Amino acid sequence: MSQEKYIGMDVHQATISVAVMDAGGKLIMECLLETKAATIVEFIRGLHGTLSLTFEEGTSAAWLHDLLKPHVSRLVVNQLSLALVLGQLALGILLCARISRGPFVCSTRTSVPFSPGMLEL
Repeated sequence: MSQEKYIGMDVHQATISVAVMDAGGKLIMECLLETKAATIVEFIRGLHGTLSLTFEEGTSAAWLHDLLKPHVSRLVVNQLSLALVLGQLALGILLCARISRGPFVCSTRTSVPFSPGMLEL
């Protein structure tokens, strides 16, 4: 059984909505976390296996990248303008989880600031 997990996060000032999918694309978990370093790291450490994480570019993106990069195998920062236009939170985090399953990354970057599109860091 594959231990790959694909995590999508919708980050806000006080909370983060999280969706976790397995290698087959099945939603296995949804939750709401406080936007606090200890809480986020504890959640990620509780997930076992190979972790791919995606979240939307925003004001907390650089901080979250630096916090979580050591704990995941793959990290993608993206712009989900479609989800924002539709105004659907669930769609946004599910799209993030699906994007982390790839191969949707258009370019690769290793530093911040971010540019438009999806960036693998």
